[in-house]
Amino acid sequence: MNFNLSQIPDRIVKPRLSGLTMVMDKGLSVNEAKNFMSVSHPHVDIVKLGFGTSFVTPNLTEKLEVYRSYNVPIYFGGTLFEAFLIRNQFDDYVSVCKEYGISYMEVSDGSITIPHAEKCGYIEKLTKHGTVLSEVGSKDAAHIIPPYKWIELMRAELEAGSSYVIAEAREAGNVGIYRGSGEVREGLVQEILTQIPGDRIIWEAPQKAQQLYFIELLGCNANLGNIAPTEVIPLEAMRIGLRGDTFSLYLDKKENA
Repeated sequence: MNFNLSQIPDRIVKPRLSGLTMVMDKGLSVNEAKNFMSVSHPHVDIVKLGFGTSFVTPNLTEKLEVYRSYNVPIYFGGTLFEAFLIRNQFDDYVSVCKEYGISYMEVSDGSITIPHAEKCGYIEKLTKHGTVLSEVGSKDAAHIIPPYKWIELMRAELEAGSSYVIAEAREAGNVGIYRGSGEVREGLVQEILTQIPGDRIIWEAPQKAQQLYFIELLGCNANLGNIAPTEVIPLEAMRIGLRGDTFSLYLDKKENA
């Protein structure tokens, strides 16, 4: 850090297994990716090229090299996996990941219906090719999954080989673990945490209030995803009590009396 401040909580240092910040790149240019990484790379653990943007992004290889030059893993959004799967092109998906040197892969079923045993089968297959993240939850706001089912699905996907399960929220943060208003479904989250280790869950939290909720609940090393590139530095400040929302969170009240 740039100067000394006492009473700053300990962030796990990179490369870290928890305290992750997963960023969603929805179409940055090569130069924008360079600028983003130049200032934010110490705080970025994974970059997701959102939904199917990698298919239409010019200079894709050049942009991937920008992230690799900072040792930041990249993966294609789960929607792209689903797009290959619905077209019976699973093997082509694996080939594309190999062609572009992608060693992180997301298995999701937010847009299509996949029998869960089959989904776990894809997770098992992809663990032979790299690190698997799997997403639980539907992109359909009308499809409400009860807490016991979230737990059942997450547990099975971790057992199938997922390194992390991602709690669905979309890029807007208004489905899955959130209500349409963006409010956290607190009972759901807390019930999940009774059965699934928090350090194995990446909570999609694109909105500031959602990030704050998980920092207050789980501490500065909560795993947070779908963070916008422009929000990485503000999020890191909030994680360690240097933003108004968390200013008093880590202060020793006796020392400051």
